[in-house]
Amino acid sequence: MIDIESLSARELDALINQAKKRKNALSKRKPIAAVRKRLTQLARAEGYTIAELFGGAAPARPGRPAKAAKKAAGAGRKAGGKVPPKYRNPDNPAETWTGRGKQPRWLAAYTRSGRSLDEFLIK
Repeated sequence: MIDIESLSARELDALINQAKKRKNALSKRKPIAAVRKRLTQLARAEGYTIAELFGGAAPARPGRPAKAAKKAAGAGRKAGGKVPPKYRNPDNPAETWTGRGKQPRWLAAYTRSGRSLDEFLIK
């Protein structure tokens, strides 16, 4: 951060000129949403996705706090994909649960009736 209180009049003028040049350069750029849309269309036309071209999620928008950008991109999560199921419904083997998130209704009903969660573990 620049301490403007300690700058001389000449230094302030130079800083103002730099800021005006930067503002002018930024104002000439196309909006980021338009550029992002154009890049996505071009990638699709060539048979690619943005993730394939740039590795992962699209880059964060300028001026956005890094923490918010990570959260929006899901960067805080571990990359691992699907988790294998830990529990199976004995009445319907197609119904499983990984043990993450809210318990499925079938399992909640069994546990409410007094059965142990360990009875449904996949061995």
